[in-house]
Amino acid sequence: MILTALILSALVCNINLASANIALPDIGDAFGATQTQLNLVAVGCALGLAMSVMYLGAVADRYGRKQILLLGLSLTVIASFLAAFSVSVEMLMAARLFTGISAGMAYPTTLSLINALWKPGAKRTLAIALWSSISATATVLGSITAGVLLLWFWWGSAFLVAAPIALIALLLVWFFVPSHVAEDDRPVDHVGGVISVLMVASLVVGLSTVFLPETFVLGAILLSTFVVMLVLFGWRQVKTRFPLYDLTIAKRRLFWAPATGGLIVFGSLMGAMFVGQQFQQNILGYSTLQAALAAVPSAVGLLLVAQFSARLVLSRGSRFTMLLGYSLVLLGFVTMLFWGENTPFWYVALGYFFIGCGAGFAMTPASRSITQSTPVKKVGMASATADLQRDLGGSIMQAVLGAILAAGFAHAFGKLIAASSEASSISAQVTTALQASYASALHVADQYPQYKDQILQGASESLVSGSIAAYAVGAVAIFGGALVVGIFLPKHSKELELIQAYEKADAGV
Repeated sequence: MILTALILSALVCNINLASANIALPDIGDAFGATQTQLNLVAVGCALGLAMSVMYLGAVADRYGRKQILLLGLSLTVIASFLAAFSVSVEMLMAARLFTGISAGMAYPTTLSLINALWKPGAKRTLAIALWSSISATATVLGSITAGVLLLWFWWGSAFLVAAPIALIALLLVWFFVPSHVAEDDRPVDHVGGVISVLMVASLVVGLSTVFLPETFVLGAILLSTFVVMLVLFGWRQVKTRFPLYDLTIAKRRLFWAPATGGLIVFGSLMGAMFVGQQFQQNILGYSTLQAALAAVPSAVGLLLVAQFSARLVLSRGSRFTMLLGYSLVLLGFVTMLFWGENTPFWYVALGYFFIGCGAGFAMTPASRSITQSTPVKKVGMASATADLQRDLGGSIMQAVLGAILAAGFAHAFGKLIAASSEASSISAQVTTALQASYASALHVADQYPQYKDQILQGASESLVSGSIAAYAVGAVAIFGGALVVGIFLPKHSKELELIQAYEKADAGV
């Protein structure tokens, strides 16, 4: 019952990550949103989670994991209703951010409690595998449920999916999860926590805006801010007596290498779903339900490989298992590069299946390796890092692939406008609207019915071009992550030696 409560809580946190993706075309139509605004709606929950998870994970370690988990689940219900009944795209973006911060209270505590309550060994590895695979599957379940709701209800219903599950999880946690197990009694580095929030926020929003000409300056300023905050954070963690993020642990090979690898692989899953569901609805003409069902094979893949992943980690080690996962994810992205306007459903589903299987194989060893290389009293740091693999990885890859999609769309449509015989008569205002997003181009088509066919054709061609560019970038990121894992993660025998060495060092031997 304890494991059920913790996994269900993790599911609540993750189900909100992708629920917006399936509703993006409807949201764009309802508010006339630009592609950049849609990107920020999609990434808002992951952003809120990523920027707060490190700080709030440390707060939970100090003041009570169960108590922070209950607070996070309660606030998730409130945030869900605020998002569902937003009256503007700006309010929706803020509500999505609030949803993520609420999840930031709950999500890191779930893995922390698993590591505090289960001793090292096969049972803990299997618990982590279930936690990891079901958490990732939740992103797909969110899309499926939202897709069903959108057949009959308005776009806001997509944001209510998590509310009833959060209430059930809250009751289970209240009655079954014990309080104050192996918690830390050291002070929390609040200054470092605030810096970490600003650091992650500036990185994600900067990546979301820097690729477009109209928001390039803002993006460049935010990315510069990230560099400053990163330096300040590192300096603070070295100087303070009680660091929020212990850099002596973070520099361990079994910590930073799988953390980097997990970040890229889960981020790729989120990025693929974000770009893919817009492609399927706008180009392939799928309904919201069809678009959600196309992603079901990724959930099937995640669940199918959960136990195999746990066994492979114990028998062959983290490096072998993660590289197997990376190979499958890369195959999925290569498959997506060949999507087009006439791609059959089975081929779309195949790409998602490969990515789901690959993510399932890669994420269990990543989470296990991180937690095993961290002492139990500091497991909140390990849990926050494991969470960041999903949250920061998801927000970064959604931001980057979304920005590449937007930039590719705008560039391709700009070339079509320039090549048109009517180019001289198209105003700057109309040109901007055509290049803003697919939904914006549809609004222009409605205003100029005599050119509707040409505009729709141009929007479709431009979205295909932008999607292919996004998938190509995703494939490059996956290849880079595989290199990190292959070079820096040790073989199984060396991995076991390092774990024993870490345990001795942490015990003061």
